[in-house]
Amino acid sequence: MLLWLLIFSIAMAYLESAVVVYLRMLYYPDGFTFPIVLIETRTALIELGREAATIVMLYGVARLTYKKALHRFCAFMFCFGVWDICYYFWLYVFLKWPPGLLTWDILFLIPVPWLGPVIAPVIVSISMIVSAVIIIKIEERGKVFHNNWRHWVAAVIGGVVIILSFTIDFHIVPDGLIPDKFAWGLFLLGEALGISALAAALYRTFKEKHLR
Repeated sequence: MLLWLLIFSIAMAYLESAVVVYLRMLYYPDGFTFPIVLIETRTALIELGREAATIVMLYGVARLTYKKALHRFCAFMFCFGVWDICYYFWLYVFLKWPPGLLTWDILFLIPVPWLGPVIAPVIVSISMIVSAVIIIKIEERGKVFHNNWRHWVAAVIGGVVIILSFTIDFHIVPDGLIPDKFAWGLFLLGEALGISALAAALYRTFKEKHLR
């Protein structure tokens, strides 16, 4: 099951990066750098729709793959992570961009621009892939992944903090500024919360097994 999700996500990333290549040819022929030259409203709205459609497609294939809600969520995390990493891989193949993992990028546009060095979303994607695989493999072996509401709350808060680290300086894009620093403190706090939630759930899972 995960193999086909992997193949789909790699192909999806190819398609996504190809679209971005065309956009950059049209609007950034001299290269994609900050400060960003804003595109016209009509194209921006189409781009917002494309990003929303991408998320729907990734979730759609995850929903069709599994029946259990937890498995569907894990499949979505897996697809999203692979897609995001391979998106940068294909961009590098096509454009030799980004030149490095510390290169700044506009990661997302909904509801405001998300900004950060490329390595930040890659770290998040790796975390999502590893978490998803661990949970799915545990349950495929007949065990029950014991996560309670506290784990979910910690994970959700961690995700919100990570999103905040990406969006806290969103005004840089419309103001035509150049980003100079990333909110690494917020980002690492969010990562720590997410990893801690997973570790606590795994501890409970294997503790329950041992008690039985």
